[in-house]
Amino acid sequence: MTQDPQDLLFETAFPPQPREGAPVAVLLHGRGADRYDLLELARNLPQGTLVVTPQAPFSGTEWGYGGGWAWYRYLAGDRVETETLVHSLDLLDRFMDTLAERLPVPPGPVFLGGFSQGGTMSLAWALRRAARGETPPPILNLSGFLVDDVEVSREGASRIRIFWGHGIQDPAIPHALGRKGRVALELGGAQVVAMDHRGGHWVDPEEMAAAVRWMEERMKDG
Repeated sequence: MTQDPQDLLFETAFPPQPREGAPVAVLLHGRGADRYDLLELARNLPQGTLVVTPQAPFSGTEWGYGGGWAWYRYLAGDRVETETLVHSLDLLDRFMDTLAERLPVPPGPVFLGGFSQGGTMSLAWALRRAARGETPPPILNLSGFLVDDVEVSREGASRIRIFWGHGIQDPAIPHALGRKGRVALELGGAQVVAMDHRGGHWVDPEEMAAAVRWMEERMKDG
């Protein structure tokens, strides 16, 4: 079922001459895609950004997700299969803890985000780290949702900084589900910047531009 029990496969998009202290964006693909799917977003990110795109550990074939990969098995609404979620979160923990070893230069500010399942995973990972008393990197959630699972505590929500983009006409992860997650985070004290676009389940150009502006502001925060 898993491609590698120890680590996540990944691709990179680095500038020709990476500079020390450059921002890093770790981008997680959506359900049924792979580690190549979000590489094209590199050209939209702040100049000099080091982009790393891990691949989810589960084959999506047996769950009917096509020939790509998945971070967890989806159940319904905002619920997922806990065992699969925890497996991926543990792998992502190890991946993020050793991120600097995968880069050509010492990194600067780190961002974690993704599309659909990738956005959901990024937020779940950040909440789990925040519940341990850590301050996770800023999160980019593009068309994901907030998982309702015992393994994803919201106790550390006040440590979360997140850009949450979502399509109003999203048929895969309804906008209402996105709103539900945003409200829950805001009630927990998270710093949420929301951006809705008129489209469906995709990364809208205006949404991406707003996300980049948000990233640039976070880089100024230090």
